[in-house]
Amino acid sequence: MGLLRIMMPPKFQLLAVLAFGVAMLFLENQVQKLEESRGKLERAIARHEVREIEQRHTMDGAKDVVLDESDDVVIIYNRVPKTASTSFTNIAYDLCGKNKYHVLHINTTKNNPVMSLQDQVRFVKNVTSWKEMKPGFYHGHVAFLDFAKFGVKKKPIYINVIRDPIERLVSYYYFLRFGDDYRPGLRRRKQGDKKTFDECVSFAGSDCAAEKLWLQIPFFCGHNSECWNVGSRWALEQAKYNLINEYLLVGVTEELEDFIMMLEAALPRFFRGAAELYRTGKKSHLRKTSEKKPPTKESIAKLQQSDIWKMENEFYEFALEQFQFIRAHAVREKDGELYLLAQNFFYEKIYPKMN
Repeated sequence: MGLLRIMMPPKFQLLAVLAFGVAMLFLENQVQKLEESRGKLERAIARHEVREIEQRHTMDGAKDVVLDESDDVVIIYNRVPKTASTSFTNIAYDLCGKNKYHVLHINTTKNNPVMSLQDQVRFVKNVTSWKEMKPGFYHGHVAFLDFAKFGVKKKPIYINVIRDPIERLVSYYYFLRFGDDYRPGLRRRKQGDKKTFDECVSFAGSDCAAEKLWLQIPFFCGHNSECWNVGSRWALEQAKYNLINEYLLVGVTEELEDFIMMLEAALPRFFRGAAELYRTGKKSHLRKTSEKKPPTKESIAKLQQSDIWKMENEFYEFALEQFQFIRAHAVREKDGELYLLAQNFFYEKIYPKMN
């Protein structure tokens, strides 16, 4: 290109640059169309697979089968982006064949975490009455949904993982620009933007604004409009309430192994073998954002001045304290190794006496 510029008159140089720019725009447009086509194909294949399963079970008379209590279980992992959710979900996929349960990804249009009312009804009906998919592990970037509002007798088991809010935002910032080692060839939305997180903060960019921290609270708060009002104190309190009352266990990214170990102890039907699988360090269980640079103390201090950070951090600290409380009553450490406590309750004074 440099040689052509030397040999060409200025007029033709300009035309060449314009032609090159048009060609690049055309290529980007074609790549975008290919991504959209691939997405449509994946959804079509998924729908076909679902229809095949339903037809096969219908032919076998599976709809009349009464499930055992241990099989009539559904877990929902409404995963928050960039909290090690892919690493954890891959464990579920690796175990589902051996432990005999189904894993289903909830793929919402444009990753919108809020469902329409009609989709909420459809989803609740699917999860509760789709016997062919039980026991089932559903995962996706979806806000908490209160099944009790729909008159459901047996609610699913909710679990989740959250992360230090600034660390999560930094990871997401670089993920949009450089992707990760899980699908390195996939083009990301902000690809080509070389600006570091620190530079973004110094120039008050929108991608690193304090408002972008507002995510974990609304994910736990749910589908109420107030949940998505940035900085809502009501949303924070509702998120805390749901975490305590609606979730079996909420872990933290920084202590993921402990979270997996406790899930295996509490729900062996799904997670038997999960802790060992995680410790083996298989590549499928490790996903790291590429080109991530830790923020400076100045950038962190600037974000921490925001009331939004203070609320998200309050929620994170609340979740962390709850997790550590549960862990303290479930796990012990000996010689650098963690182990689960044995059952420490029993029954006595049982009446009337059996002959």
